[in-house]
Amino acid sequence: MAAPSALLVMGVSGSGKSTVGALLASELGWKFYDADDYHPKENRLKMEKGIPLNDQDRIPWLCNLHDILLREVALGQHVVLACSALKKTYRDILIRGKVGAPLHYGESRKEEKPTEVQLLVIHLSGSFEVISGRLLQRKEHFMPPSLLQSQFDTLEPPSPPENFIQISVDKNLSEIIAVIMETLKIK
Repeated sequence: MAAPSALLVMGVSGSGKSTVGALLASELGWKFYDADDYHPKENRLKMEKGIPLNDQDRIPWLCNLHDILLREVALGQHVVLACSALKKTYRDILIRGKVGAPLHYGESRKEEKPTEVQLLVIHLSGSFEVISGRLLQRKEHFMPPSLLQSQFDTLEPPSPPENFIQISVDKNLSEIIAVIMETLKIK
């Protein structure tokens, strides 16, 4: 695999994606995007009401994020994206766009060459207890702690052949950044 042009910092809500992603982008001199900033109003309202998002809510949002990654990479910019990306399918969409999305019954897809983003997935993992404790301390966020269990239920941790590393949220922020920086030297 070529060196990544983009890093995806993923995990359930409260795992530290935005904090780690912003700090990592700053350390690397890369551009940072927080996927939460790109949720349509309908998605935000649903989550505020305690209703988990489904694939129909997420797929257009993920396709939009893929387009942003592709645009930045085409301009020669390296990018860090903080995004839950809980399912493998969601990560595939971030890499391949609509081509990575599942087909619905009766749909066909034109044979188009997927335009892929070289992505290294950084999975911030932790126990429900640790992460729910963090969520309870968080203020001013549209994602209520009551939805955390649905995120754990949806989570498909990355596995081979995905290009990923997994880091425990039990580590402190500087340790997490150090592990990622060391991994990037090897990739």
